Amino acid sequence: MPEPTEQTPQTPPAQPVGLSENATSALAYFTFIPAVIFLAIAPYNQSAKVRFHCWQSIFLTIVAVVVDVFWRILIHIPFLWIISPIFLIIWLAFFVLWLVIVINALNGKMFKVPIIADFAAKQAGI
Repeated sequence: MPEPTEQTPQTPPAQPVGLSENATSALAYFTFIPAVIFLAIAPYNQSAKVRFHCWQSIFLTIVAVVVDVFWRILIHIPFLWIISPIFLIIWLAFFVLWLVIVINALNGKMFKVPIIADFAAKQAGI
């Protein structure tokens, strides 16, 4: 009768822990808070792609806040409340831009918003 051989159990390859690069990049655009967190947490802040999306998200948030403050000041000036529909169109454009950026980030692409992307790339070290 043949002798039984000892078999060592096979261990599966290690799975990466945490979010994928694409998921992290997309989540960075859901307010600036995840972007700041991803810039501070070690596995995510080592990726230039994730850093780019985080910085672009932060700069896009700054632009949105400036536009909002400007709009809130203008509507209090007499007769300028008439331009309110224009700002509705601007906010719709912001939403469409945000949607395009998130979808591209999920697909692994780096959609670059003009002007803002240059600052983001510089901060990300790209």
